[in-house]
Amino acid sequence: MSDRRTFFRTAAGAVALGAVGRHALAALPEAATPDASACAATQPPPPPPTGRPFHPVITLNGWSLPWRMNAGVKEFHLVAEPVLRELAPGMTARLWGYNGTSPGPTIEAVEGDRVRIFVTNRLPEHTTVHWHGLLLPSGMDGVGGLTQPHIPPGKTFVYEFTLPRAGTHMYHPHADEMVQLAMGMMGLFIIHPRQPREIRERAVDRDFAFLLASYAIDPGSATPRWAEMTDFNLWTWNSRVFPGIDPLVARSGDRVRIRVGNLTMTNHPIHMHGPAFVVTGTDGGWVPPGARWPEVTTDVAVGQMRAIEFDAIAGDWAIHCHKSHHTMNAMGHDVPNLVGVEQRDLAERIARLVPDYMAMGSSGMAEMGGMEMPLPDNTLPMMTGQGPFGPLEMGGMFSVVKVRDGQPPGDYRDPGWFRHPAGTVAHEFQGEPPPAVTAPCTPAAAAADGTALRARKPAGAHSHHH
Repeated sequence: MSDRRTFFRTAAGAVALGAVGRHALAALPEAATPDASACAATQPPPPPPTGRPFHPVITLNGWSLPWRMNAGVKEFHLVAEPVLRELAPGMTARLWGYNGTSPGPTIEAVEGDRVRIFVTNRLPEHTTVHWHGLLLPSGMDGVGGLTQPHIPPGKTFVYEFTLPRAGTHMYHPHADEMVQLAMGMMGLFIIHPRQPREIRERAVDRDFAFLLASYAIDPGSATPRWAEMTDFNLWTWNSRVFPGIDPLVARSGDRVRIRVGNLTMTNHPIHMHGPAFVVTGTDGGWVPPGARWPEVTTDVAVGQMRAIEFDAIAGDWAIHCHKSHHTMNAMGHDVPNLVGVEQRDLAERIARLVPDYMAMGSSGMAEMGGMEMPLPDNTLPMMTGQGPFGPLEMGGMFSVVKVRDGQPPGDYRDPGWFRHPAGTVAHEFQGEPPPAVTAPCTPAAAAADGTALRARKPAGAHSHHH
């Protein structure tokens, strides 16, 4: 165990390369980037090749950053730069991120590790990196102007600190934060326990992680409106929207952990169908077993992390934000209310002038799920995705936890749609429905029906006269 005095004298701040020891300057660690052909797909990392062993997380539609060992220190290299990110097939956004992706790669280390993280700035403006939720020397906290100089374009700074506790954390800029967060600059920082008894219970078999982000991208464009505060139209997990979000695949009986971090401008009640889960961790650390609570929905507020765990049960289980607008894509919020308004005659007249015109909304928006209509280039339909029984009518923050009896351990490939046992799928009733029976709902209606209403006192009650 390191003492507090030793821990905090390790460094005074993030420093330019000239102040780093000679052994660290032999060469910068490689600035790894993912395979361009697969960078939008979930890439399960291999077991750690050096250092203490740990069970790596699975970054949903993302990847983990490799490191090199240098005299006992884990060295990583982040490059802040403009990136192209496919939000889903058919739409690519021009974002800012790290090492070719937004969010940036997940950094994984072990409690007690000493890490040295080089940050190269290839953005058009200065930046910093704040290690959100980590206990470290103040000068390594990454707040530009307060705890360190800003990192100018073209320069490389280095952060170095020891990791005193396990947990689920994030990294993001604390420089021109309104723009840089809105442009997608964020990543996960996972610190694994030195002893795998961090939960004092059964170890997890599958450990998923993702960050919540929101973007305001006008139809037909590709760059987010960074000044937006409330009217976002793309709600993402790891900068992907459904149907571009991969499923979370598990084997029946697996203990599954899902870690969720929120860097949007609002809270997100994350709801999972099927098995109940327990909340086992926050950005402050692991919840002691006796203090955990069961849920099927956990609210993740702005700047928070949550870790949940459950025992996997065979099936296809939806997981999504329970704010309905957050399971939509490219949604404008000033749509007129046309429910119940007859539009067919008007639509026919407009179609003579605008051949592609389509009326919608008279009976709700479900018709959008199976509708094909012209869209501007680089724009996703609002409700999209197909399931085994038809349109899923979802977008944004939505995916499926796919649990199969025969899924091999360590296999995260999509197993396809669930094969429901006979008699376990809701289906149309073929008989004649019984006649409707209307129950009286007011005293007047009850009197007209000849029914008397009587008040019944609890046993032992006494009447009082005034």
